Amino acid sequence: MSNLRNKVQLIGNVGNDPEMNVLESGKKVIRFLLATDQNYKDAEGQKVRSTDWHNMVAWGKTAEIIDLYAVKGKQIAIEGRLTSRSYETKKGEKRYITEVIVSEVLLLGAKNEDRAA
Repeated sequence: MSNLRNKVQLIGNVGNDPEMNVLESGKKVIRFLLATDQNYKDAEGQKVRSTDWHNMVAWGKTAEIIDLYAVKGKQIAIEGRLTSRSYETKKGEKRYITEVIVSEVLLLGAKNEDRAA
């Protein structure tokens, strides 16, 4: 059961073209948004579609795979862990952000949707 702690699994669509950065150390990191949808009926019985946006971060080989194949709109499945951090804006305002650190990615959808195809 210890491997169930802080584990996230999501299936959704890439919300923007992922942005790869190479750090001075040579490490590769990629960031992108993942949109997940939820459908339900409201109090009046009307169908409602709700979209949640998740901040994704991937490192190393996982980042390289995402960079090669994941484009805006592509459906993917990810597994990772949640992390939260804060930072200060140029105006001195403190901001908080929650991100999913991606450890595994599964490319879904048709093969011809891939960037490399």
